[in-house]
Amino acid sequence: MESRTQRRAAATRLAILQAAETLLTEGGLAAVTPEAVATRADVAVQTLYNRVGGRSALLIAVAERALEENREYMDVAYASEGDVETKLRCVAAAYARFAKERPHQFRILVEPPNEPEALARIAALIRQQNAKLATLLSRGIDEGWVHADVEPEHASTALWAMMNGVISLMWRPDSLRLDVDHIDDLLGTAISLLTGGIKRRGD
Repeated sequence: MESRTQRRAAATRLAILQAAETLLTEGGLAAVTPEAVATRADVAVQTLYNRVGGRSALLIAVAERALEENREYMDVAYASEGDVETKLRCVAAAYARFAKERPHQFRILVEPPNEPEALARIAALIRQQNAKLATLLSRGIDEGWVHADVEPEHASTALWAMMNGVISLMWRPDSLRLDVDHIDDLLGTAISLLTGGIKRRGD
């Protein structure tokens, strides 16, 4: 059983991480500094260093929470029922939904902080999720829905990268930017093109 001191320390750490996420949402990665986070969490900077660490540790902790959130979205999609096409569309929709509902968390996964530990953990998650997608595509080949010439590992990486490209329009700085309320139609088109591109044609 945790002691009162341990519970208090855990609560303080959670408050610090939530403050960091709020700053990330408001101002992006540049806004997440130890001083700003400590002020927002109403703790001393030294307390922040004691409970989490410096800026590198802060960014890693925020990235880890984003990883867990993303995993929750994707696990539900992969656990859904249906044929390969239905599941593939469900997976793509879940990925896009995470990006729309948690845009800053999504962006930290697509453009991770230049911190070796964060980079390694995020890359590991991406490989894990892409492996699940490759398994689904392999099933599609076995069932005759996906074209036999499709290489599952290459295709899963390509599909992931193409989805990221479409979603990244939400943070372009120019007139091509699409906000979260206007990207659904484009995402729907992209998903149809992606699924259509790997689908086996009639003989």
